[in-house]
Amino acid sequence: MGFLDGKIAVVTGAGSGMGKASAMVLAREGAKMVLADITGKQEATAAEIGAAAIPMQCDIADESQVSALVDLAVAKFGRLDAILNVAGIGIGAPIDNTSEADLDRLIAVNMKGVYFGAKHAARAMKNNGGGAIINWSSIGGLVPGYGSGAYNMTKAAVTMMTRNFAIENGKDNIRCNAICPGMMRTEGMGEPAIKHRPQLETIAPLGRMGEPWECGELAAFLASDRAAYITGALIPIDGGWSNRMAT
Repeated sequence: MGFLDGKIAVVTGAGSGMGKASAMVLAREGAKMVLADITGKQEATAAEIGAAAIPMQCDIADESQVSALVDLAVAKFGRLDAILNVAGIGIGAPIDNTSEADLDRLIAVNMKGVYFGAKHAARAMKNNGGGAIINWSSIGGLVPGYGSGAYNMTKAAVTMMTRNFAIENGKDNIRCNAICPGMMRTEGMGEPAIKHRPQLETIAPLGRMGEPWECGELAAFLASDRAAYITGALIPIDGGWSNRMAT
């Protein structure tokens, strides 16, 4: 018996990194899920989990695809209790060296993609008495950091979006919180970053990078009834790094 038995969730970015790790944690705790990714790797994640997971290829920058993703969860499982808006992209460049094309893609995925997920999940959750929206922001959405201004801007938008969703949907028992990871050991962002800046591996006060499953554990808690009175929270999971980002 897990503490998410009977819960139905959607997880974006489920093909790798924090999305895949979070899906594994949710499955361990008894949730059934629709797993989405743009790459096709969600198929392998779903195969690892088994019958409790249904894969779907989805570009979260396309609202119609996100709407269809939520509709699939409701059609297959009868309801939606949680969405983990994990999918995102990163560009390591100063603001004055970020192209318009890169900026547009950051906004489309990191801002609009999360917005679409929260929007359509909230609509579905209103039909079953509430639920939990869990958005992926970043410590870059809380404090500035050199060389990632455009990325940080999109993640800051997610934090404000999260707080607004929380106050707008609380009356319907829909909670909305944001996970704000620091340097995580993911194949898409963490590992490439430390190849260029090895000091990032130990920059946090805890002296190590975070593991993707650690974000999954937090997400599972926020999706559960154990977090029933938590909404509008922006939760750093960064080994204490954001306490000294300015140094």
